[in-house]
Amino acid sequence: MSTPLAQELRPQTLDEVVGQKHLIGENKPLRNIIESGELPNMIFYGPSGVGKTTVASIIAKTTNRKLYKLNGTTASTADIKDIVAKIDTLEAPNGILLYLDEIQYFNKKQQQTLLEFIEVGSITLIASTTENPYFYVYNAILSRSTVFEFKTVDAVEIIPAVDRALLYLENKKGFRITATNEAKKHIASACGGDVRKAMNSVELSVLTTKPNEDNIIEITLETAQGLTQRSAMKYDREGDEHYDIVSAYQKSMRGSDPNAALHYLARLLNAGDLPSACRRLMVCACEDVGLAYPQIIPIVKSAVDIAMAVGLPEARIPLADAVVLVCNSPKSNSAYLALDAAMADIQKGKSGPIPRQLQNKHFDGEDNPNKGQFYLYPHSYENHWIEQQYLPDALKNAKYYEFGNNKNEQAAKAYWDKIKKK
Repeated sequence: MSTPLAQELRPQTLDEVVGQKHLIGENKPLRNIIESGELPNMIFYGPSGVGKTTVASIIAKTTNRKLYKLNGTTASTADIKDIVAKIDTLEAPNGILLYLDEIQYFNKKQQQTLLEFIEVGSITLIASTTENPYFYVYNAILSRSTVFEFKTVDAVEIIPAVDRALLYLENKKGFRITATNEAKKHIASACGGDVRKAMNSVELSVLTTKPNEDNIIEITLETAQGLTQRSAMKYDREGDEHYDIVSAYQKSMRGSDPNAALHYLARLLNAGDLPSACRRLMVCACEDVGLAYPQIIPIVKSAVDIAMAVGLPEARIPLADAVVLVCNSPKSNSAYLALDAAMADIQKGKSGPIPRQLQNKHFDGEDNPNKGQFYLYPHSYENHWIEQQYLPDALKNAKYYEFGNNKNEQAAKAYWDKIKKK
């Protein structure tokens, strides 16, 4: 079985690691901790292929503790107990350094199994996760650990790694290997900040290119594009990346930035996530445009219906129209805020009986000295309005809705101010 190129070229020192200079550059926090030799429990948080496992492996070389590795996707509680059994034995006399990859897949019970040994220091934990640890890691472990966020690597930093990979393969295969600057830049940018993915693209480019008559493997931009056309799309519908994209998508529409909103729509559609693109678009039309342009709600719903009916790739057309329309529309969240305020009162227990005049018709008991419903039918009065109490007695002076500062709501305000003679 051949070893993947990314594994063969895995850095052996901190200086060889691509990116993460905010953590492992000179006098940066993680580097200082590693060089001190005093290791706390640590959690490495960040996307795949940015150096979490590599840095953990380098750390293991700086300690005299026995290194064990577990992966949260495959390890069981029995695997943890097997490691715990080795504490203070001849196999691990100075304690254990445990690297736990994908800790988010460990359930609470499995994480608790580690806790007592972490507390006394017989196990030093280095855990890695692609998900937000504040949501997925047990609080007791989180409070005893230092979290370091690993970030996607800039394309400029990945190009030297691409050059190193090309040189390594040239020496390994015995062929001269060249790549145009455009091809290298494309590989570095199309990997989406994932160094491992860039290494895979280099290896695939070499494997799929035959040597020319001069025995030279020439990697062109066309070759690189053919192998990396979708690799920049880092997306997991259940992970942080999904929620970050849909959040940015809606916030860009709310912020009236059509360029950004279309960018995030493109990322959703490129990943085939048509439902999320449609759902957030409808929410934004109601929540963020709202009463400033209420006609937008059926317009956006129609665009979404068309998109779902025709499917991708044509669905992008009505969605693009609707997204730009939402971005360029006036904004108001007055109704949304008003309902939230009303719901807050309900959750606090503020309600009370429905006023008698609003109730469905009931028979008045003999104990009621003032029989009758006394409902005033607004259409029977001038301008189809008459003042009467609609809220329960406990909330009769509550005010939830405030007219938004936009043409549509201000026109409605002027109308009702005149009718109600305010």
